Amino acid sequence: MKLFRNSLVKMTLVFLVLLVNLMIIQPSWAERKYTADPDYIELTQKLESALQQQQTETSTPELQQKISDLKFQKYILETSKNSSGVCRNQTEKTLLIYGQKSKKSSSTYDNELYLLPSGAETDDEWDCQGVYIPGEAATEGKEATPARAFKIVHGTILVATSNPQTGETEFNVPPANVFKSGEANWLIPDNLQVVLESGITTAKIND
Repeated sequence: MKLFRNSLVKMTLVFLVLLVNLMIIQPSWAERKYTADPDYIELTQKLESALQQQQTETSTPELQQKISDLKFQKYILETSKNSSGVCRNQTEKTLLIYGQKSKKSSSTYDNELYLLPSGAETDDEWDCQGVYIPGEAATEGKEATPARAFKIVHGTILVATSNPQTGETEFNVPPANVFKSGEANWLIPDNLQVVLESGITTAKIND
């Protein structure tokens, strides 16, 4: 009986030691995970550059906003429990979003375009990486704008809504970057109809 009690005490002590080690080590695992993220490295460099610019030059509202946006995105990467981005479509139209390539994909781009229906949200285990923004034709007094890609950092929960006055699509978070065709290895077509006719699948939706 005494031997059993001693063994039980030893097992309890071993368990407590393991538990303490896990509590100490786990944050360092998480830290190494996001600090190695290319998005985090790029954001940190941009933030350091912006803060240095703030010290050496006259601070402007645009620079202040840039610093605020970068700090917010850095915070998302540091605190998010999920490494996948989530996109939620609260507009009345189908959106085109960027996501991880399928295993059967032969695309040479970093990701693929998918459809996100109105009212739908991507699965939290499927990485939504951004939103496609169609270009606009020139009008009287307004120049044409090319198609762009609105990139988000890992762990972001992006919500797309429609401005009730203008009908334009708005997002609840600032972009990590905005690309035009040729600025990143993303498919950013100016002729969207050709891409739609070639066949685009629906993103993995959260049930």
